[in-house]
Amino acid sequence: MSRPVIAAEVTDTLGQIRRIMAERRINQLPVLDNGQLVGIVTDRDIRDAYPTSLVIDRSKEIDSFAETYAIEEVMSRNVITIRPSAALADAVRLLRRHRIGALPVVERGRLVGILTRSKILDFVLSGERLTSAPAGKVRRKKPAPAKRSQR
Repeated sequence: MSRPVIAAEVTDTLGQIRRIMAERRINQLPVLDNGQLVGIVTDRDIRDAYPTSLVIDRSKEIDSFAETYAIEEVMSRNVITIRPSAALADAVRLLRRHRIGALPVVERGRLVGILTRSKILDFVLSGERLTSAPAGKVRRKKPAPAKRSQR
């Protein structure tokens, strides 16, 4: 899970969010209203909200349009979330079942992180594995080095 979470506010504009996503190279942003998670906006939501490419020669008009369009108007409101204690396998099932790219992590009504497909893939590719620790906490464990055969 990524912490701290980069999030949008419902009053942010389409243009602001597009710039944040491009600068940070992220594909989805949780949307907050007074600190409470109220939605999520994806790069696809942003692309779909922009005027068609048929007006490509009118970039100043498009940019002006984007600065007047609140992100609240294009975000998804029924956000699927998980708790920090959720099993990774459960999170993966949710991502696949709902065909989504990210799960906001919420604890006691507050956004505390975000789990993305990319983070899961990075974890898998790292070769690390999860092990149980006392008091139900989960630790990451580096894989043991490969043993060399002796001849």
